[in-house]
Amino acid sequence: MQNGAAGAIRIGIGGWVYAPWRGAFYPEKHPTKRELEYASRRLGSIEINGTFYRTQKPASFAKWRDETPDDFVFAVKAPRFATHRTRLAEADESIERFLASGVLELKEKLGPINWQFPTSRSFDAADFEEFLQLLPASADGRPLRHAVEVRHDSFRNAQFVASAKAHDTAIVVAGDSEHPQIADPTASFVYVRIMGTREDEPAGYPASDLDRWAACAQAWASGATPEGLDIVTPGGASGAQSQPATPRDVYLYVISGCKARNPAAAMALIERLG
Repeated sequence: MQNGAAGAIRIGIGGWVYAPWRGAFYPEKHPTKRELEYASRRLGSIEINGTFYRTQKPASFAKWRDETPDDFVFAVKAPRFATHRTRLAEADESIERFLASGVLELKEKLGPINWQFPTSRSFDAADFEEFLQLLPASADGRPLRHAVEVRHDSFRNAQFVASAKAHDTAIVVAGDSEHPQIADPTASFVYVRIMGTREDEPAGYPASDLDRWAACAQAWASGATPEGLDIVTPGGASGAQSQPATPRDVYLYVISGCKARNPAAAMALIERLG
């Protein structure tokens, strides 16, 4: 979705293969091999999660690219071999192997890469800075966007925010979850994962919560910082208040919670955003 001079807003879910979505999100007897084709025509993006656990084949990335509309974008979860290690500064081979695995076959449909860290990983300024330096700005001539999903409270640290900003790396905004929320804008885009869908809500969230997240997405896209979110460096992460707002692309994924409701929540947000 594009909103005038604002950045693009893409709303999606994690993955597309989930049995409880059949007959609820996917029509009854819809061919399983065409589920991505169906989902990608109702959502703006999907986060590929299988890449976190195992290497995918180049042919798979090419197939996913060809099954989706021209304006569709995937986010890709980076492999845990890079992020679940003792020293992040030694992740160079894992990062290079991942980027050479075939993910670039997504071509123009490759969106941000989410580097997710374990909940036990605490902030080590020097080690994390070295890791951010390993993330390339481009690969084979294609610009790359990187996001880091940190899940330990020690990352609520101004030094971490400044380091992410220096590398144009987004800090994943955790919504409605037990993970620490760091909503400081640090990159040319915003990456959000909301995790509070409920079984007792047909659209996953009450209408007021959907309205709130839609308003947040619009604020981020316009270059503003939404109110009511946890910011580590108020007024500092996005620059002085006197500077003109810079539009940002927004990638918002409905993840976890009551997973069966996530497609409904994503589509309800899309409806609110027009």
